[in-house]
Amino acid sequence: MKKRILTRFTAIMFIIGLMAAIQYNTINEPNLRDTRDEWEIRQELSREKQLHSQLLSEIGSLDETLNKYRAAADASPEQALRETAGELRKSAGLSEAKGPGIEVLVEPSLEAVAMGLEIEGISPDLLIRLVNEINRYNGLYVSIDGKRIINTTAIRDINGQTAVNTKPVDTPPFSIKIISESMEDSKKLYNHLLASRILDDFYIDNLTLNVSEPQNELVIEAYDGTVDTKYLQASEGE
Repeated sequence: MKKRILTRFTAIMFIIGLMAAIQYNTINEPNLRDTRDEWEIRQELSREKQLHSQLLSEIGSLDETLNKYRAAADASPEQALRETAGELRKSAGLSEAKGPGIEVLVEPSLEAVAMGLEIEGISPDLLIRLVNEINRYNGLYVSIDGKRIINTTAIRDINGQTAVNTKPVDTPPFSIKIISESMEDSKKLYNHLLASRILDDFYIDNLTLNVSEPQNELVIEAYDGTVDTKYLQASEGE
């Protein structure tokens, strides 16, 4: 009888101990762990700071444009409207852009050429990643294979071929032109692209990025399509 009670007591204590151990591990081990090292976290923080700085710069630029318009409107409303319309067309990509920038040549890797591999077109995902990298580092105006990038630009697969603004992108080699706000921004973008991991992503697809030295004046063509204004509405106000 005593032996049976001792056995039951031992089993109960074992179960209680097992449940306590499971609860302890659940409390002390979070479901999600951040496996990034310190350097990766610092890089992410640096990118967020750059984005914040870029947003502040854009807000300042818009405030400056608004102040210019108000000042010019008092002297010559018609001239103010013409200047503002010109600036808006430039910002929207509807007019030719000139300024300091760099040119990136996308071409087959030397190994792919030497091995006689078939060179395929660039994938939409890879091209979108590159554009995001450019925008993150103050790429103001961008043209891909002669196709101007604007706010409504779509980069996608159409019938098995990557297209920008519904127009197919040539099989490499082709060039990408990037104009920045200043020569300093062009140099920053140049250095960033040379050190970016995206170079490895292109190499995996048997492609390379050859980045030119920053130029004092680069010319990017205007957007040659039709801007969809279907969802724009006129509003009354000051």
